[in-house]
Amino acid sequence: MENFNLGITSVNNLLKNALHFLQRSLIEISEENRKFAGNHIVQTQLMNDLLVGMRVSVMLVQKAQGLQRIHLKISSSPTWQSMCGLLSIFAKFLSDDNLLQTIQSTSGLTVILFIKAMFHPPEKIPNLISSLLLRSVDCTSIPEWFLNCCRSLCCADVSESALLFLCQGTLTMLDWQNGGMGPSGEALLLDTVHVLFTLSSQIKESTLEMFLSRILASWTNSAIYVLQSSSSSLKDSLNGNSSIVRKLLEYVYTHWEHPLDALRHQTKIIFRNILQIHQLTVGESGLEESNLAADHFIFELTESLLQLEWHIKGKYICLGCLVDCIGVKHILALSKTIPSQILEVMGDQSLVPYASDLLETMFKNHKSHLKAQAVDSTWIDEWHETWVSPLLYILCEGTLDQKSYVIDYYLPKLLNCNPESLSYMVQILQASADAKTGSYSSRGALGALMACLRTARAHGHLQSATDAWGNLVSSAKIKQGLIHQHCQVRIDTLGLLCESNRSTEIVSTEEMQWIQFFITYNLNSQSPGVRQQICSLLKKLFCRIRESSQVLFKLERSKSKHEPENELTRQHPSVSLQQYKNFMSSICNSLFEALFPGSSYPTRFSALTILGSIAEIFPVPEGQVQTVYQLNHDIDVGRFQTLMECFTSTFETVKILAFDLLMKLPKTVVQFQDSEKLQGLFQAALVLSTSTKPYDCVTASYLLNFLIWRNALPSSLSAYLKTYQVACGDGDKSASVVESNTLMVIKCLLENLEEEISQAENSLLQAAASFPMYGRVHCITRALQKLSLNSLQLVSEWRPVVEKLLLMSYRLSAVVSPVIQSSSPEGLIPMDTDSESANRLQTILSEIQPRDTNDYFNQAKILKECDSFDLEDLKASVSNIDTSAEIKGKEGKTCDVTAQMVLVCCWRSMKEVALLLGTLCQLLPMQSVPESPDGLLTVEQVKEIGAHFKKHLLQSRHRGAFELAYTGFVKLTEILNRCPNVSLQKLPEQWLWNVLEEIKYSDPSSKLCATRRSAGIPFYIQALLASEPKKGKMDLLKITMKELISLARPMDDSQSTVSQVHALNILRALFRDTRLGENIIPYVADGAKAAILGFTSPVWAVRNSSTLLFSTLITRIFGVKRGKDELFKKNTMTGSEFFSRFPELYPFLLKQLEAVANTVDSDVGELNHHPSMFLLLLVLGRLYPSPMDGTCSALSMAPFIPFIMSSWEQHEGCPDSAKVSCTARRLKAPTTAFYFLLICGHSPVYRSREMAARALVPFVMIDEIPDTIRALLAKLPNCTDQCFRQNHIHGTLLQVFHLLQAFSDSRYRMNAYFQQELADVAACTKAKVWLAKRQNPCLVTRAVYIDILFLLTRCLDKATKGNQPVLDHLGFWEEVRKIISGSELITGFPYTFTAPGLPQYLQSITKLAIAAVWAVAAQAGEQTRDVPISFSQLLESPFPEVRLLTLEALLEKFSAAASGLEKKELPSLLWNMGETFLMLAMKENHPECFCKILKILHRMDPSEWLPHTERYIHLTPKEFLNWTMDIASNERSEIQSVALRLASRVIAHHMGMCDQTRDSVAPKLKQWVQLVVSACGDHLPTESRLAAAEVLTSTAPFFLTNPHPILGLQDTLALWRCVFTLLQSEEQAIRDTATETVMTAISQENTCHSTEFAFCQVDASIALDLALAVLCDLLQQWDQLAPGLPVLLGWLLGEDDDLTVCVESVHQVEEDYLFEKVEVNFWAETLIFVKFLYKHLFCLLSKSSWHPLSPERLCHLQRTTSEQCHLLSQLFREMPPTAEFLKTVEFTRLRIQEERTLACLRLLAFLEGKEKEDTLVLSTSDSVAEANLLTVPGIETAC
Repeated sequence: MENFNLGITSVNNLLKNALHFLQRSLIEISEENRKFAGNHIVQTQLMNDLLVGMRVSVMLVQKAQGLQRIHLKISSSPTWQSMCGLLSIFAKFLSDDNLLQTIQSTSGLTVILFIKAMFHPPEKIPNLISSLLLRSVDCTSIPEWFLNCCRSLCCADVSESALLFLCQGTLTMLDWQNGGMGPSGEALLLDTVHVLFTLSSQIKESTLEMFLSRILASWTNSAIYVLQSSSSSLKDSLNGNSSIVRKLLEYVYTHWEHPLDALRHQTKIIFRNILQIHQLTVGESGLEESNLAADHFIFELTESLLQLEWHIKGKYICLGCLVDCIGVKHILALSKTIPSQILEVMGDQSLVPYASDLLETMFKNHKSHLKAQAVDSTWIDEWHETWVSPLLYILCEGTLDQKSYVIDYYLPKLLNCNPESLSYMVQILQASADAKTGSYSSRGALGALMACLRTARAHGHLQSATDAWGNLVSSAKIKQGLIHQHCQVRIDTLGLLCESNRSTEIVSTEEMQWIQFFITYNLNSQSPGVRQQICSLLKKLFCRIRESSQVLFKLERSKSKHEPENELTRQHPSVSLQQYKNFMSSICNSLFEALFPGSSYPTRFSALTILGSIAEIFPVPEGQVQTVYQLNHDIDVGRFQTLMECFTSTFETVKILAFDLLMKLPKTVVQFQDSEKLQGLFQAALVLSTSTKPYDCVTASYLLNFLIWRNALPSSLSAYLKTYQVACGDGDKSASVVESNTLMVIKCLLENLEEEISQAENSLLQAAASFPMYGRVHCITRALQKLSLNSLQLVSEWRPVVEKLLLMSYRLSAVVSPVIQSSSPEGLIPMDTDSESANRLQTILSEIQPRDTNDYFNQAKILKECDSFDLEDLKASVSNIDTSAEIKGKEGKTCDVTAQMVLVCCWRSMKEVALLLGTLCQLLPMQSVPESPDGLLTVEQVKEIGAHFKKHLLQSRHRGAFELAYTGFVKLTEILNRCPNVSLQKLPEQWLWNVLEEIKYSDPSSKLCATRRSAGIPFYIQALLASEPKKGKMDLLKITMKELISLARPMDDSQSTVSQVHALNILRALFRDTRLGENIIPYVADGAKAAILGFTSPVWAVRNSSTLLFSTLITRIFGVKRGKDELFKKNTMTGSEFFSRFPELYPFLLKQLEAVANTVDSDVGELNHHPSMFLLLLVLGRLYPSPMDGTCSALSMAPFIPFIMSSWEQHEGCPDSAKVSCTARRLKAPTTAFYFLLICGHSPVYRSREMAARALVPFVMIDEIPDTIRALLAKLPNCTDQCFRQNHIHGTLLQVFHLLQAFSDSRYRMNAYFQQELADVAACTKAKVWLAKRQNPCLVTRAVYIDILFLLTRCLDKATKGNQPVLDHLGFWEEVRKIISGSELITGFPYTFTAPGLPQYLQSITKLAIAAVWAVAAQAGEQTRDVPISFSQLLESPFPEVRLLTLEALLEKFSAAASGLEKKELPSLLWNMGETFLMLAMKENHPECFCKILKILHRMDPSEWLPHTERYIHLTPKEFLNWTMDIASNERSEIQSVALRLASRVIAHHMGMCDQTRDSVAPKLKQWVQLVVSACGDHLPTESRLAAAEVLTSTAPFFLTNPHPILGLQDTLALWRCVFTLLQSEEQAIRDTATETVMTAISQENTCHSTEFAFCQVDASIALDLALAVLCDLLQQWDQLAPGLPVLLGWLLGEDDDLTVCVESVHQVEEDYLFEKVEVNFWAETLIFVKFLYKHLFCLLSKSSWHPLSPERLCHLQRTTSEQCHLLSQLFREMPPTAEFLKTVEFTRLRIQEERTLACLRLLAFLEGKEKEDTLVLSTSDSVAEANLLTVPGIETAC
């Protein structure tokens, strides 16, 4: 019937038959659906059939002409009867909640459509539908046919979903345009929205919520249509001030933070339509933007939105709608800084899309407005100032996240809107790029410039040719960007070169050179994100090369010399193609060289990923296709071997990348010719598969898969197989060969595994030590995963293999399960079965080991009584039993078997068995019927696998075991739910009911694992539920949740405790499972109830599980906590939103509040602590009021206020409480919660008062905080009051403090309102100041009150517009001086440390005293007579808390002055304080204080205090230096680091003085050098190495680069060696600090000419290269090349690394202890250092004219190198044939030493004149074969 006239005519002629057919079909399908209940696969198909039938019915009614006058026909006509029958069916569907909601939704549409077509007269249709929606149908006034058809809809108990879908049908199927339905239609419109509002408060299910939001949006669209021709009464009902619009707004505010994106989108539509509705109600033709903005409703709405916090996503959506409605100029008038405010929040990823969309809407609107009003181009300046200037500030000064998101989201939109702004941005950034080069923590202007240019080029705002945009940035700037210290600057610069909006843009020669330069230094990036970006950008570049090369090939073929595009005419296409080929070959050479021995994981990852991209982008061409490059042309035997060696990496990602790359290469590249080599590789794989190192079996699996898929298995493999010989024809080789190879390997592994399991059944310890079986199973699983098991050709051969695999899995599981299911698997060593003494010991152990069965929760464990017990016999039995057992391992070697080794063997075996079984279920075809020829798994086998998973998930105690069993079980359940076999499809449901029944009736004899978190039981149920089809009704989830929640609630029966614990733990797992999504949300309220009630249980296990569940629910409701603050703004929601989403919690929480309030702070003064208090505080602390919340709500707390008020009066009994109640009533917060928090603030429990104070803050609006504070202060007692409680005072003061802190952090910080309100608060505070004095005996409350005073001083101690500071005007400082003068800081402390609150009081009064001193100093200038207390007095305090706070404050001032951050000089109070600090340093014994003193001395100028040391502390400057270095030698790390910095500062000071002073410290320089060297060890703490790096930076001009060296050459080179060591540190901070040393060194007058990167911020990778270049240049300047060269050659050879250690480690017995941690540097690459050093030494020796080495030194070096050569040659010969796999660590170590020796030999040969200047530079890409056959003999010859 769609656009087919003949079809329409035919249907009209056969209308009766069509309707009858539809009626019969729908009845039959419905009956079939009822029969197949439970078979969701068949039911899904039937549901689709129903949906199709209903849609056809709708189309018939809408388009069939014969139905337009159906009401005129007699009721007995077949057509009428069919229509009635269909209407009856659809009405039943609408009320049937067992159908899919899509069916119900369509039924709602069809019911209304049929009513519209059948009911007469049409004018009564709106009234009829209204009565249906309002459930008020008068059965006497409607036709009988309608009553018969829709009887279920005419009754009063119509379901919520049916009403909802009727509303949808009403809004969709009725004609709302042009007011065709008249006044009754308007009434129906209003009735519909009221029904929707009612349903909104009742519906909990997420899918129905989604429907409701769409229907509400549809209602607003219908309202807009009706309002265009409506009556004035309807306009009055729908204007902005009407209740309907208010409720719509409340719905928007409640749901704009909903977790469903689609629902949030609907709130945007609703809000936008609300604005349009209001616009239609206030004027016929609408208002102009200016008039509309002045409208009271719109203005109030705008202001309230702007008052919201920026973490609310809905704020951005609604402001965007307002901008479209009234224009951005009105919003900018209200908040001029709104662009900056929005950019500030763009560091939060979740807010970035909303913020960027709002900004785009605003700046586009602003541009249109300015252009429309402007007469010239000056408008752009205002636009730039508003939108571009804040952007540039963020790019230069913002945080890393802010910059990244602004560049990715905001900058492209801005440039697309106004591309001309690019030149403006570049002009500003170029001007400041030289001044702000950036650092490792800041991009600087250079980074901002690169980011702008990259974005502009990627979006087509720069011309394509390099010279067209090259004038914007110089070549030097690009090279600086490519090696910049900040990683994002490097990425942006690379992106500038790689990205282009044209995929065929030619890559210029300069770009290729820069890319090659970048790759040299940037492969070894520690950041995974940076590595991914590098690989992605280079892949884009290679795609450009491929696409542009096709254009060049086309040009070359056409032989055209005149092309329209300039960039293609510069050179002939063949030249460009050759450049491409050379460039790609050069890139691949660099990448393969990066895979040298000992290269780091980041380097290997980057190189292999890029090589994989090249192989993918430039595949082997087929047919006549031309390609510019082929990777296989650059791969030889050596590089192939290098890729194979990547399998030995301990990182599986490297193995995957290497395997994928090898598989992408053509088979001709990787052909094996040597059968012995094949045999060796296969044997190595078999050996590795039984290694005790877990990563070795992964290596084995990749080796085996590679041999399988490359058809490279050795011919001898058939010897392993006794029953099967490989026979494969020449026909279908690709699939059958791989399949037969896989079958051979699996059979071989199975045979070995069977033998090992048999041995393990006798001795599990022997298996753990010699042949842990998990490796074999892992290799089998990996082989199966690579094979397409659904298209096997050798099915008959696979079937017995599968049976054997299952049998072996069960046997292996039975062997290891006793350990996994043990009560304490971590410490269990099962003894051999043939040992009588071990058997006896096992009997004893079984008596005493914990029995955590189901009686674990109810009763204590009682040991069995023994009739007799022979202690001596026990000693004899266990005398040889220790925590480890001695076992003969591989090759007869003795090794210790620890409990950890046994455990690892067992749980990994269980893991691999689970993954194997899961893989078999997932990949193998099942037999649909017995004896099916195509299936491999039978129904019985599947059931056995399920039973196996069930047993181990429900009984295992080791987390690793049951977590991975869960992974395999999930694969099984997913297959079962999709299985057409009904018996298999029903299995998950049966398993679920069985385990729920077992949990429900748990008893001590149950085998369910009863641990505190129920072990694997939650995982088991989680797997069963998560695999249930999400598109269905989720019946299993609903029934299970109902059962679990009933079990989780407290019961009187003590036997139900176990069930309750299990239920709570299972609920926790289900609420954490993200796969259940919004389907779990309807049960959150019941879960929260169970958790809160469970917290009151007397049983610890129940409380523990309840706490864990509650924590999970808090995360589920409020989101994952990402801020440091306990009440992070993002993890909160408004009270109305919370209770609208979880309405059942409303009465429950009120009841709990009532119970808690009755127990808190009772009159008898006892500690009556309600268990639920903390949980309630945690919930309430995350609810906050919003200016957008409605004042009227169905969830009003007004009925409960009288109880709360009476409780309040009972607790307070003072008239001031009325003020608080008035304040609370003005608040839009939940009033009950407000009072509850105030009451909890008086709890006798300190933590409760503190939590209540923090939780109170979100409940009070920012505007209401000052009034609340004043009310709280007013109810504090006066000094004359006789009866008061300190707990009450403390709780109130804490509330005041936290409210004041929140107000001071608000956006009102510096405006006049803020100042005036705080001045009023300060006046109220002054009235109760006695609480801060000695009149108040409680130190705790005094401390909090002083904290409040201190906070006020911080906020108000600033002059405003020429007036004196507020505090002076109030006389506030005078009161503070009185407090300090009368405090114990002046008079002394009568207290001891046992006085409660003394530490808090000391800290508070000290902070206030310091603030008072600074305030007086700022006002008095030089005159400091009015200072209440001096720093000297504070520093002489006997309490370390006072001294420490004072020293911290002074250190901050001295540090700011030293770094130049403060505009003013050091305050006069701090002048000449060197004497004080020197004397303090001599007598201070508190470590932290002593450390701070040393830091202050380090920050001070030594010239101020060093000359006076002898007068003050009786030490000469030289003796003081000795004292400092002694501390640096002996003290703990932090003090040691500070002392080293101080000693270095002193030495640097002496070096800058006269020669006599310099000579006085010369004897101490060697000791100082030793201190620096000793601080650089990798084993030392980070702080020590950072200190060494900073010291080297500060002393670099004196000792590293001085044209006239002060130190001896050996000491100078030792310091340089420290620099190189620190540059290769694994920790980024240390490398960055060491890079500062290098930048200082290359920026000196005598060194800056040696590199083009002087005065630049560079990365550590190139800093190492630059440092070696500078050192070689300095040796030449110093004329010290002859004595320095042997040292550098020693570095090259690695004389510090004793090769004998390597030899011993090769020959010694391997003792593999699991879990041992050693210091490993995963970033440093020895051969990179060797490569750079070799390069610079060779260049230096080639250019310089220097005196040759003495024969003695040269001979010594030659002899040492020759010895190493012979030793290496011997060690290589002793290695096994596949040593790179079997002895990876030793082999790599020897390869590295081989390369170092080779480099040294080449330089020595050059020195002797035996090699010419064309000597090859060190290459680290030699293959293993070349290393053994060529390198070592060559070394021997040279020797």
